[in-house]
Amino acid sequence: MEIADHFYIGYISKTRGLKGEVQLFFEFEDYKSLELDVLFLQVGGKLVPYFVANANVLPNRTAYLFFDDVNHIDAAKSLVRKHVYLPNNKFPERHPDDFRLTDLKGYTVVDKTCGTLGEISEVHQYPQQFVATVIHKGNEVLFPLTDEWMLSIDKETNTLEVDLPEGLIDIYS
Repeated sequence: MEIADHFYIGYISKTRGLKGEVQLFFEFEDYKSLELDVLFLQVGGKLVPYFVANANVLPNRTAYLFFDDVNHIDAAKSLVRKHVYLPNNKFPERHPDDFRLTDLKGYTVVDKTCGTLGEISEVHQYPQQFVATVIHKGNEVLFPLTDEWMLSIDKETNTLEVDLPEGLIDIYS
């Protein structure tokens, strides 16, 4: 199975108890809509299927899982820090009007004062806010995606117009 035919949802963060239960930390935003019957763990560069016997999805981006044939902590320990994938055909569909700040990845940022800054290479989600990363003149520039600073989002041209505080871009130069 090729990784290209799958999408990344998170990683096994730790074990729990002695009976082989593991904790899955979701890095996939729509984790509550995922079908968790079979998960593919990256082991030695290959994807290995693990059949889920029981899953308890929690609101804090985690799930506690029991896999078939993993019934002891020793077997579960070998799964810790493994990346977890699902087949592309299980990618949850979203309504076309469902636009999220994470969808801004790849958008070109145009500042009201400085002009074109570059393309958003990453959108990081932190507890209090989302932060965009843009490579501007060879430097990584970070700024929060707040209503106060975002002027407009053009979905047709993939452009985000912002009005960043004076001097913010200079900090990164």
